[in-house]
Amino acid sequence: MSPHPPSFYHPAPRTLSFCSQCGTRLNRIIPPDDNRMRDVCENCGAVHYQNPLNVVGVVPVWENKILLCRRAIEPRHGKWTLPAGFMELGESTGQGAMRETLEESGVSIRLGSLFTVINVPHAEQVHFFYLADVLDPALDPGPETLEAAFFSPEDIPWEKLAFHTIRSTLEHFVADSKTGAFGLHHYEISAPYPG
Repeated sequence: MSPHPPSFYHPAPRTLSFCSQCGTRLNRIIPPDDNRMRDVCENCGAVHYQNPLNVVGVVPVWENKILLCRRAIEPRHGKWTLPAGFMELGESTGQGAMRETLEESGVSIRLGSLFTVINVPHAEQVHFFYLADVLDPALDPGPETLEAAFFSPEDIPWEKLAFHTIRSTLEHFVADSKTGAFGLHHYEISAPYPG
């Protein structure tokens, strides 16, 4: 596979054309005993269900500063984000959050409690962010990150954040930091981020 420039971004299609079981062209129908349109193979009977994707990440903290990563990939190339990404098969949300943090920033963390659970129906995703303590502040960003840095709450680059879920998670973190009570925040974001 050849590498692509950072501006390259082509998400995998959510609707399929061919059956992964037998290779026959799929039809988009409502199967018997179902209530939604599905990609169905009328040759072998396979129903190709599409479900929301899970995004997992952390709010990593070192000496009251928050670790953010500047994206080297689309979407939102060059914007700041918390370490996060898509959960892989075979891992828990916590394991995925720890893996993404290591891949994007190079830091090891001690995972804390679940902090935000955000339904993002327009993007067909659910985002899970954990609180985390950074064990060693030495940064070694991976290829998906242009740079990583620690920010005091007052220095967060609010106007340069990549996604609404990142902004809202940071807003909750800053507010909870003022009271010292970090609860679980569960909510929905129903519109795309304007950034």
